[in-house]
Amino acid sequence: MSFASDVKKELTQSQPDKKCCTLAEIAGFLRFAGSILITGGKLSIKITTENPAVARAFITMIKTYFGAKTALSIGETAPMARGRLYELVITPEMNAEQILRESGILVVREGNNALAEGLDPELMKRRCCRKAMLRGIFMAAGSISDPEKAYHMEIVCGSEYLARDVKKLVNSFGLRAKYLERKKRYVVYIKECEQIIDFLNILGAHGQLFRFEDVRITKELRNKTNRISNCDSANFERTVNAAQRQLADIRTIQAARGLESLPPKLKAAALMRLENPEVSLAELAEMFEPPLKKSGINHRFLRLEQMAAELRGQER
Repeated sequence: MSFASDVKKELTQSQPDKKCCTLAEIAGFLRFAGSILITGGKLSIKITTENPAVARAFITMIKTYFGAKTALSIGETAPMARGRLYELVITPEMNAEQILRESGILVVREGNNALAEGLDPELMKRRCCRKAMLRGIFMAAGSISDPEKAYHMEIVCGSEYLARDVKKLVNSFGLRAKYLERKKRYVVYIKECEQIIDFLNILGAHGQLFRFEDVRITKELRNKTNRISNCDSANFERTVNAAQRQLADIRTIQAARGLESLPPKLKAAALMRLENPEVSLAELAEMFEPPLKKSGINHRFLRLEQMAAELRGQER
């Protein structure tokens, strides 16, 4: 099961407490998962979903709110679908037209029936109803990537008008959703990790929210460990390279003039490095009695480097 399926399954395990929220959730779901059939001038609704838990939940909700006993059937698997399709049919005898009108999908325009272009604002006056509407929309057309792989939430819309309404609805909770056109459809999406966590909280999918958080924290710790490891490796490499340069300078001086020719402080630094060829500069400074500061030992090796450079220049 995908992460998105787990989110939807969790959402189906709780029903709205208020009638206004029940209607809003049904309306959101119908607007994205439903299609209207016209037979002999009468309207029917066919609802399609790949999630059996979602299908069962909305059978219950529609029956509870409208008293309509919908029929559930398993349709043929679509060529691009990942599983079976579950179909709910609401016939004219089950008051399909009334359901469409109360859901804000069917409106009267210039004396004729017409489909609403976007979401019905009358069903989203309260914050609780906006949440319910968003739940229905997500269960119909939403997905969230497995957080182990990517941070991405999207809702697929059939028109730009609808995408603008969904974006406005999502952003009414303080989020920053955007939308784009993809293959003649419009996708409302969120990519920021914290924003997706907030989105799950708004939906009420708290179990999957905690799962998402666990994955995020684990990934952050893993990345931090990798950064520290990479940093340690880089520091070790710099230490080794610096020590090799210092040893080369000391051997140049030793071969040309001998270390006895050096001032006492420089001679002491040269001998200490020859005895400890792999330790860092800071560790080398601690070996002196009394210990030197890192800047002090660094200054001595800069002097040795200058001497070695002069000797190499003389050899040319």
